[in-house]
Amino acid sequence: VQLQASGGGAVQVGGSLRLSCTYSDRTFDRYAVGWYRQAPGREREFVAAIATDVNSFYYADSVKGRFTISRDNDPNTVFLQMNSLQVDDAAVYYCGADSDCTGWYCLVLRKGALDYWGKGTLVTVSS
Repeated sequence: VQLQASGGGAVQVGGSLRLSCTYSDRTFDRYAVGWYRQAPGREREFVAAIATDVNSFYYADSVKGRFTISRDNDPNTVFLQMNSLQVDDAAVYYCGADSDCTGWYCLVLRKGALDYWGKGTLVTVSS
């Protein structure tokens, strides 16, 4: 497993969670990393992505202003801080990367057709 997502859990509406995507292969320092989610009965959707430049990132409109993506190349982790969680945020969250993508725009354009995926982590939001 090259990418590993963790940090999911059950929260109430308005709560917060911090997801982590860790990788053991330092090659991933050179790749943009994205977060995606898939709710039951729905297609996987893009959530946020961060480039190799930690100051370059992009969010889906549905999470803008509530979620924050960041990365720390030591210790090889991309974070997704999720605040003000809503029922519609409930899903399995995945992190992904592609060897051809150093920028977030590349991950967005690929629409989920990525080389590398981590196992998902479940986020449950109750009202």
